[in-house]
Amino acid sequence: MRCFLFASLLGAAAPLMPVIAHDAPPQAAPAPAAPATKEQLMTPPAGARHFTISSVAGKHGDVWSWPLADDRRAYRMSMSLRGWVTETDEIVTFGPDKRPIGMAIRGFTDSGDATESFRVDNAGIAHWKTAVDEGSAPFAGKRYNSYGGPWLAGEADIEALVAAGAKGLDLLPRGHATLTIAKSVPIEGPAGPKTVKLAFIEGYGFSPSPIWLDEQNRFFGNAGVISLLPAGYEAVGPKLKDIQEAETARLAREVAGRFLSPANRTATLVDHVLLFDSVAGKYVPDQAVLIADGKVAAVAAGGAIKAPAGATVIDGRGKTLTPGLWDAHRHIGGDDWNLLQNVATGMTNYRSPGSMIEETLSIQKRRAAGELLAPSGVTSVIIDRKDPLAAQGALTVSSAEEAIAAVRKVKDAGLWGVKFYTSMNPAWIAPAATEAHKLGLHVHGHVPAGMRPLEAVRAGYDEVTHINFIIMQAMPKDVVDKANTAARLEGPAKYGKNVDLDSPEMTAFYAELAKRGTYIDPTLTVWEPMLTSDGTSVSPEYSPFVDIAPPAVARGWKIAGYPLFDGLTRADFRQSFAKMVGVVGRLHKVGVPIVAGTDGWGLELVRELELYEEAGLSNAEALQTATIVPARMTGMAGRTGSIAKGKNADIILVEGDVSRNLGALRHVHTVFLDGYRLDGAALRKASGLGGMPK
Repeated sequence: MRCFLFASLLGAAAPLMPVIAHDAPPQAAPAPAAPATKEQLMTPPAGARHFTISSVAGKHGDVWSWPLADDRRAYRMSMSLRGWVTETDEIVTFGPDKRPIGMAIRGFTDSGDATESFRVDNAGIAHWKTAVDEGSAPFAGKRYNSYGGPWLAGEADIEALVAAGAKGLDLLPRGHATLTIAKSVPIEGPAGPKTVKLAFIEGYGFSPSPIWLDEQNRFFGNAGVISLLPAGYEAVGPKLKDIQEAETARLAREVAGRFLSPANRTATLVDHVLLFDSVAGKYVPDQAVLIADGKVAAVAAGGAIKAPAGATVIDGRGKTLTPGLWDAHRHIGGDDWNLLQNVATGMTNYRSPGSMIEETLSIQKRRAAGELLAPSGVTSVIIDRKDPLAAQGALTVSSAEEAIAAVRKVKDAGLWGVKFYTSMNPAWIAPAATEAHKLGLHVHGHVPAGMRPLEAVRAGYDEVTHINFIIMQAMPKDVVDKANTAARLEGPAKYGKNVDLDSPEMTAFYAELAKRGTYIDPTLTVWEPMLTSDGTSVSPEYSPFVDIAPPAVARGWKIAGYPLFDGLTRADFRQSFAKMVGVVGRLHKVGVPIVAGTDGWGLELVRELELYEEAGLSNAEALQTATIVPARMTGMAGRTGSIAKGKNADIILVEGDVSRNLGALRHVHTVFLDGYRLDGAALRKASGLGGMPK
């Protein structure tokens, strides 16, 4: 999947090829054991085209491009995103028809070896090899869609899509893509006024992906929380981001209008259904639930409620009715289509642990007006120290006083909480948290470098985000002191396997968290693919969706895992991940409240619950972490999080018996969102899913 579409910031690749001379065409070769190092990659010459990777937090990297002899072009990418490093290069060879007939990608990303090869032989057969797949097929009229490589290297594909018009292009290994130009926009740059064009590409992701073209319909750049733009144009990134989001909002409004119609808000009776009582933590067989006027009107034994005139009656036999799911770690903003997909997969509520204020207010306003089909939720805003490693999208501060002022800004915007990040000065946490509590805000976050999680909790955290920061309690000091770099993953990956989860120190740690009522947001599904994947299969959080996702998305889900280091093996990483799972079980056992979150698309949510079962929670306890527990944490339990008379009708009906298999939660039949009765199949189709997940 071409990363210029920003579908993911993770890349992966195949075993290394030898260093390629600049005057020889790329050739596939037997693979050595390690990826090319930064020193082995090409150096851009003076005068190379230069793009930068940036956000409001600053510059994160560079991409260069320059021509070579024999219809070839070179690319070089270097990026460090809060400690996650990508160093890659690529040589593309073009054929007589200007299609790439050879690609050689080298280097590494935070997901491992980035090596990838593609070539077309004399018989017209295309061959490709990455760290996760290899294959061959007739080249015919298709274009190879690379798995990774420098983001800018997809520019030739953009020009080809423009030229193809409405008919689009067939892709290898699979897929079809089209491009539509939406509007022209004037901007200012280092050379004066310029016109750029907003376009949308379909076929690479679940939804139309915005990109920007120049006056000649060539690739100009990408805008977003992270932007790829020509050097000197970084300042226009936020403007372009706002414009493309406004256009996306218009498209999303049309979709919302189809679902949020009066016909879909008539009364509904679901009868003879297995009901999950999230408050009691049990499943109740043969129940009837009447939904009317956006509320739960009645709950009774199956057959005991008479359907009102004109009501829709759904036979609940063989199905389970549960409160709508919560994702307590779902960063909203910048992708209205993902919010639609969240609803399609049963999510009716979220907690966003870090979104921009303006984007959040826009989502809230458009949702309230019926212009956006999205879950309902609450949002916190990230606050971080001004630093090259600051979180993109954060309110950045340089003192305790500025941190307190940032807290007040979040309160003034009417939002729910503040999230402190890894580059914060530990000394600023307590005064900023005190101010947040005085204003009624929830305090949570990553643990700043130099602090252990218990110190953060004692300084005022109500919640700790990510399981790696919990296990940081047992990490060596040099790991703790560098927790705003890749050490926050590499430390737990290296040392986690040796942590005694039942030591007196860890047991006392769990007990104090329980006594304080500290919430934990583990996001195990972030770490499972990174630590356990070896490129041979798709990780369990995505495997149920492989057959119904766009081919490029499904291919991107297959990753080689976080690069091994210091002589460690994949088995070592897997043992460390098992310890992370074990921590969740021990926290729950002593009464620490767990809230389920993904820090992803939201598709990962059911897998998160399955991992909680593996940790020792019961089926019902795991489901509570995505229903009533986050509702309590956010102060919304009085109106959502359970199915009871008078509560909001935020409910899902799924095929199968969830009490026997949490995976049945993926089989959404109907979603009730604010009382609207939304067909699961129609939601999946609108959100880019090609059918029911496995």
